Amino acid sequence: MRDETPEQPAPLRSGYTTGSCATATSLAAARLLLAGSASDAVEIVLPKGKQVLMRLEFCRLFEEGAEAGTLKDAGDDPDVTHGALVFARVRLSAEPGVRFHAGPGVGTVTKPGLTLAVGEPAINPVPRQMMTAHLTQLAAEHAYAGGFEVAIGVENGEALALKTMNPRLGILGGLSILGTSGIVRPFSCAAYIASINQGIDVARANGFQHLAACTGNASEDTMRAYYNLPDTALVEMGDFVGAVLKHLRKAPVEKLSLCGGFGKISKLAAGHMDLHSRHSSINLAQLAGWAGEIGASAELQQAMCAANTSQQALVLASAAGVKLGDAVCAHALAFARKTVPAQVQLEVFAIDRQGKIVGMAVEQR
Repeated sequence: MRDETPEQPAPLRSGYTTGSCATATSLAAARLLLAGSASDAVEIVLPKGKQVLMRLEFCRLFEEGAEAGTLKDAGDDPDVTHGALVFARVRLSAEPGVRFHAGPGVGTVTKPGLTLAVGEPAINPVPRQMMTAHLTQLAAEHAYAGGFEVAIGVENGEALALKTMNPRLGILGGLSILGTSGIVRPFSCAAYIASINQGIDVARANGFQHLAACTGNASEDTMRAYYNLPDTALVEMGDFVGAVLKHLRKAPVEKLSLCGGFGKISKLAAGHMDLHSRHSSINLAQLAGWAGEIGASAELQQAMCAANTSQQALVLASAAGVKLGDAVCAHALAFARKTVPAQVQLEVFAIDRQGKIVGMAVEQR
């Protein structure tokens, strides 16, 4: 018989990203090469300054270098990589700097439109920055003037990648090494929506009447810089834009700025309240149609329909002088307006992967 669910559920447990795993294992392997010491745990610093200790499954010499591995712990998040062995194989090189390679189970980029160039291992920018910072510091500690060749792998990663969007995006051969904060926050709809509502209520209680609801770290940084808003006025909504819009019916403010990646905002423009890939998808044909309404040629629309990602479609439109970002934001604003009370001034911003604003729509009052 299955155990009963506790009447007082425990808080959901956070975990660590594959980027954090890659950082810990590459640091341990490099330290073995430079200091000659193997360890069963390693401490790393996450992007926002938090220090964490990560346990290692092994740390040993490997061929002409060293390797270390750790089990990915995603906490209570239903992540396909939870429990997977993430490992790094590190070799020293005469040339300074850190160079990244796709080890077994990590994919390679084969199509344009992603953050990484075609041919690059699917190791995203923040994990690369984390590894580079830790290895650079290690080299300084040991007066080492050379560089590092770092291959990151995931055991059974090629099979696990079939459960993700990687094949469709042209990332072949395995998983991506991801993460922007180093921490995996558990995906619980009820808990997340409750935190959104609480964030809005706290902001109002502290006298803030202009809130910015953002899908992630990049959009939050953009709004913080654009309006000089304090953290209390920034609402981390993730994919749950509907939760923000609906809660404002009960707890209105004077002004709401919605900000997210161009792909996410295009989903909102298409009428989706939940922006997660499990519940909504990007419609390239619809994007092409909107571009056509503001002057895109038939050839351009066809090219947009054949694009690999929404970001690539945006680049095509921008190169032709078609302000697709503004059009998408206008459609998103019109849809959001159906839910948000009239007294709330509404505006929508879309950003690219570098945090640059690529479209906006602002109501005039």
